This record gives sequence, C-alpha cells and structure tokens, in this order.
Amino acid sequence: MPRDYYEVLGLSRGASEEDIKKAYRKLARQYHPDRNPGDKSAEAKFKEVQEAYDVLGDKDKRKQYDQFGHAGPGFAGASGFGGGPGAAGQGFHFHWGPGATGNVNPEDLGEILRQFGMGGMEAGFDPMFGTAGRRGRGRTRRTMPQDVEAEATIPFLVAAQGGKVSLNIGGREVEVKVPPGIEEGKKLRLAGQAPSGGDLLLRIHIEPHPYFQREGNNIILEVPLSLPEAVLGTKVDVPTIDGQHLSVRIPPGTSSGARLRLRGKGIAGGDQFITVKIVVPRVEDARSRELIEEFARLHPQRPRDELHWS
Repeated sequence: MPRDYYEVLGLSRGASEEDIKKAYRKLARQYHPDRNPGDKSAEAKFKEVQEAYDVLGDKDKRKQYDQFGHAGPGFAGASGFGGGPGAAGQGFHFHWGPGATGNVNPEDLGEILRQFGMGGMEAGFDPMFGTAGRRGRGRTRRTMPQDVEAEATIPFLVAAQGGKVSLNIGGREVEVKVPPGIEEGKKLRLAGQAPSGGDLLLRIHIEPHPYFQREGNNIILEVPLSLPEAVLGTKVDVPTIDGQHLSVRIPPGTSSGARLRLRGKGIAGGDQFITVKIVVPRVEDARSRELIEEFARLHPQRPRDELHWS
C-alpha cells in the first residue's frame, strides 16, 4: 500500500490548494534527478512526491482520495475486478472498494471506466478471468506532464548574435541555446525541462547595453563629435557588435543628429547606424568669443527659417 499522500507532502488533510502547491514545489526541487544525479533514493522520493501531487493537486481526485483513500477509483488501490458469479454473458463482479460491489454488463464496462477517468483500461480487461489493468504497463495513473513558464534575462550581445547561456531556473542550472536576433518578451520552449517533465516556456528579457541600442535588426551607436570635428570633418573608430572596430569618415559640415550607415553590421543582416552628437564647448575667455563671433559673421546661418512654427 502506498504511503498516505498528505504524509508524503508533509501536510495535514485540511491543507489548502496553495499549501499543496508550495509543498510540491519545495520537495520536487529537493529531490529532482537533475540535482541528485545517480541517487536512486532521491529518484524514488521524487516519483512519490509527483504521484502524491498528481492526486492532491486535482480537486476531483483529491475528493475521491479523501473519501476512499487508495481504494478509490483511479488509484493503485482500486484493485480491479473479481470473477463474477455465473458465466461470461451473465455479467462480472465489479469491486471498487470495501462494501462497493455490483454486477456490470461487459458492454457497459468501457463507458463506466471512461466516467471514472480510466478510459483505455478496458483494453486490458479479460472477461475470461475478470482481471483488470493495462497489459504491459504500470497500473498507477499519472497526469500528463505540465508545461511551466519562467522568465530569464540575457546579455544584449547574446540576444543580438545568438549563442549558449547558462541560466539559473528554479534553483537549477539550465543551458539555453539562444537564436540570433531574439526580441524582448519572446518565448523559448525547452522540451522536457519543467520539473514535471513537461516543457519550460522561457520568456526572454534583454539587458541594456552601455552604448549599443536596438531598432528592430538595426544597431544604433551614438558618437560624440567636437565642434571643429563636425565643421571640418574627421575620422572616428567605432565598435560593432561582432567585436570589430571600424574607421568611419565623418564628412565636413555634419550636423548633430545625422546618421551614417554601416551596411550589414547589425543583427541578422541589419545595419549599424552612427548617430552624431555634437558637443559644444563652453566659451569663457574673450579671445575665443571674438573668434566665434567672427565665424558667425563669415558664415551666417538661419536654421529655423524653414520651420513651420518660425
């Protein structure tokens, strides 16, 4: 006879649904095979915890278990069918638990089993001997593995270029293969990585980068220029997401906010854009002021004349 399911989870019979979930998660993490490689005792306890949660975590199954214990329908203690009086064709003696007996016509057996959530067992019923079970399979019913959602934050460059990253998910290390160009909020499905054996659906968040920004598959890099560099033109070395540094020519007369394109240096065939930001010096001495005023007289500008609100 299996241990009492409440005892397995360390709970009383009046435990709430939330108490059951918390106890299961704690014990499943503690005894999970990934955290106890080669430990047969931990593996057995993990299976025992899983079996207890399969029942207590389901309202209908828990109700049946509270009423009948392991002898209830659908549990390992619901031990089958005895040979009925008379011969096949007169019905079979059907036994669910203490005091619950009756004669069941074989034609109705499949429907009865389905009503008790045991559809498929009729294939293992032998009308000659009155035996029940799944031929060649264990008789303990297990729920389907459940998918689990989690969140993880990955580095900007891994999201842009792809690669493998080791993440701590639910207290265990999981190696995740990230496809190039994954976007904020997208989900990755990790087959069989959930504690129950289902899939782990990982919602991805991306760390900000110190100087790169992203627009779709394009990379944006802000490059500060001095006023003389912007006026006279210059060359600057700029980084790219693949670790290279490229020399870029800034043409004379480049305005703040102008963009220069580096083709194919973005994400998955996108481009990298250099956004110019002109840094204006503070003029505090008289001579510098005179030079700027003279420059203004030589190169008069009215940059707001073309604006609608001017």
